[in-house]
Amino acid sequence: MTVLLILAIDTSGHTASAALLENDTLRAQVSLHTLRTHSQVMLPLCRQLLGNAGVTLPEIDLFAVADGPGSYTGLRIGISAVKGMAFALDKPCAGISTLEGMAYNLLGTRGTICCAIHARQQLHYCGIFSSDGRQITRLAEDAILSQTQLLEQLRALPQPVTVCGDGAAMLLEAEPALIPAPPHLMLQSAVGVGLAARHAKPVDADALCARYLQATQAEKLRNE
Repeated sequence: MTVLLILAIDTSGHTASAALLENDTLRAQVSLHTLRTHSQVMLPLCRQLLGNAGVTLPEIDLFAVADGPGSYTGLRIGISAVKGMAFALDKPCAGISTLEGMAYNLLGTRGTICCAIHARQQLHYCGIFSSDGRQITRLAEDAILSQTQLLEQLRALPQPVTVCGDGAAMLLEAEPALIPAPPHLMLQSAVGVGLAARHAKPVDADALCARYLQATQAEKLRNE
């Protein structure tokens, strides 16, 4: 088997995380839940991760990053970091949906998985997937929905439904039949991004861009 080393990062939320995968094996991971800007912590975390694993940056075969939805600033920081490393080393990249990465964190779960990131008020960025314990299958495209709309969809899906993300608390309060993900798998993680990247089509660094799922403030002001 050809050895594939993947360096994955996620800066889409409050947790900055990095993970190193060798094929299906998780070699190392590091994360930090912080209110500081990810630009201050992300690259030091990557250096720490690679140093502890005894791997140098040029040995990485594929760079993967959560490309949205999530914090606009956080996404831009993560994508810029991966672009810089990939450009410098002429290596391929994989942009992974933040919500898909969250689903891959729950790869061993059986049933339906709803990944929800609270957007504002009663709105959630959401992705719906199924898992047979070995493979993740997307059931719906990433979207931004009201909580009412999302709960209607979830009640119509095969049960049980496991929910994760910082929107899970609101969903669980409204629908106690939902199953919460374990605490250590509740939020975004670079591990899921790396696992999803194994099935993604690699692209050049210049093709990476953020997926916000809604217009940015600058776009809204321009349209007004």
